[in-house]
Amino acid sequence: MSGTTDKISGTANVVGGKIKQGVGNAVGSDKLEAEGIGQEAKGDAQKAVGDAKEAIRSGANKVADAINKKL
Repeated sequence: MSGTTDKISGTANVVGGKIKQGVGNAVGSDKLEAEGIGQEAKGDAQKAVGDAKEAIRSGANKVADAINKKL
């Protein structure tokens, strides 16, 4: 997955998790609420992976550009 794809998937999981938490709270389901918390945490982790991938790619591009300028 690309960094952007990870961030999109992460955002979808965060939103889905918040919805589950809200529904679980509304209907009194601790299980659904807990699933929502887990899904939201998964989404946050996916977004962090996406950010890291983009940072690595950006750093690699800067190094490549610096090398090309010296050649």
